[in-house]
Amino acid sequence: MGPVNWFAVIIAAVAAGAVSAVWWGPLFGRARTRDIKPGKVLPTKGPLPKMALTGVLLLITAAMMGHMFARVGEATLAAKPWLWFMMSGGLAIAFVIPALWISYTHTRVTTRIALIDAGYWLVAYLTMGLVFFLLS
Repeated sequence: MGPVNWFAVIIAAVAAGAVSAVWWGPLFGRARTRDIKPGKVLPTKGPLPKMALTGVLLLITAAMMGHMFARVGEATLAAKPWLWFMMSGGLAIAFVIPALWISYTHTRVTTRIALIDAGYWLVAYLTMGLVFFLLS
């Protein structure tokens, strides 16, 4: 196992957070608020606690991804550069999105919201994979 690129871990988490700001802001923010009615979602105290929690959780995700890439090794990733994206996107497609979808089926979230959220996770994970690829 090679060393984890901690600089890339931090940048990957920041990049996924930036994708989040755009995804749930100007891109799909209005679509989500139209489908989620008052009383269905717990009120939040403001954006700061949500942003802090999001940052910590994205940092944990990026750290695990960095560990995964370190386990594969620099030589393998250099010989097969598509693995950066196959592995990061594969995590989203095979683990994150199914887990999200299962949770959403039990809470009666609309398919539209589920697709918006699933799209975010796929784009966020691919963005993190891109950061690791560029900073390797």
